[in-house]
Amino acid sequence: MKRTMYLILAMLMGISSTLWAGGKSEASKTAAQAVAVELPGPELYPGEKDLYAKAAAEGMVVSFDTGPTWANWKKQFDTFSKRYPLVQIVYNDLGSAATVVALEKSRNRPQADTAYYFAASAIDAYKKGLLEPFTPVNFEKLPAVFKAEKGEWFTIHQLVIAFLVNKKLVKNVPQTWQDLLKPEYANSIVYLDPRSTGQGQVLVFAANFANGGTMDNVKPGIEYLGKLHKAGNVLRVEGTTPYAKFLKGEIPIYIGYENDGLKAKYLDGMGDDVAVVIPKEASVAAPYAISLVKGAPHPNAGKLWLNWTMSEAGQTIFAEGFVRPSVPGVKLPQEILDKMPPAPQVIPLDLYKSAEKKAEVDKLWAEAVLGK
Repeated sequence: MKRTMYLILAMLMGISSTLWAGGKSEASKTAAQAVAVELPGPELYPGEKDLYAKAAAEGMVVSFDTGPTWANWKKQFDTFSKRYPLVQIVYNDLGSAATVVALEKSRNRPQADTAYYFAASAIDAYKKGLLEPFTPVNFEKLPAVFKAEKGEWFTIHQLVIAFLVNKKLVKNVPQTWQDLLKPEYANSIVYLDPRSTGQGQVLVFAANFANGGTMDNVKPGIEYLGKLHKAGNVLRVEGTTPYAKFLKGEIPIYIGYENDGLKAKYLDGMGDDVAVVIPKEASVAAPYAISLVKGAPHPNAGKLWLNWTMSEAGQTIFAEGFVRPSVPGVKLPQEILDKMPPAPQVIPLDLYKSAEKKAEVDKLWAEAVLGK
């Protein structure tokens, strides 16, 4: 009830940052900072306890676009709250592009402390000057393409292109991009339109790397997809995620995100009837990022939350939700590795270059596939 009350007040009434902090005066904040806080175990990183004390003085963190059913955010909330009981979490579920719009509209009176989105939206927010530099724990371990140099945004998990195969409809499970060209997969393959979906764009680069292309040369991937269509192996191209159709048994092979396949296998009833294959030649990791908002009403609580998402504990919780951690070398429990084994053939996607190539991808794909 208290969480709902804060959300309604904050989101609908646009109350001031003083009220966001629970109406504390500056003097009471100082007093709160002097109150000792305790952690339930050793520090996860140097300075964690001091940051918690400052965050506790602020009392809450407002986290935009972290819907509890996506990427295991609910467990992140629960575990964070157990470790830091004096910091309350308020969240919403807006969508990536809508989050940037919300940040821009409240630029002069920020309501969010942190924002989570597909990394292309993070770049958009960064270019609009909506984000505050912050380098969380493990920031230095991230690949350069997975972060802004000063930490205005950074990737916390990634989604990987994979083959989702209904084994009731497909006798031999394909293991490579070249396998998909075989006649036995006629009218079997569905994927998303790269002109209108982010996943479709990511898929093009995955096919491109597998066929010798680079971020600067997308023609090999487009030519491959053209061959796939000419071979008669593509059942159709969709404009929205066909996950429900896959679950119903309407799609033999769906080229989509790995986490959807793992959800189908372990949560949504398909079990061993679905195979999830990261193609052997290459695949691509699509980054999802988070940021500290410029002018955040609870900056220390925001930093505490961001550090949590990048800690080994937070990264492991993402993996439990079938999305791959962004921090290299995180030691995952064996039960997670059994479901999501290492995939060294996965290449991080350079969002800046992929954005520059979008118009070219759209044009070349339409020419190769639709003859336009």
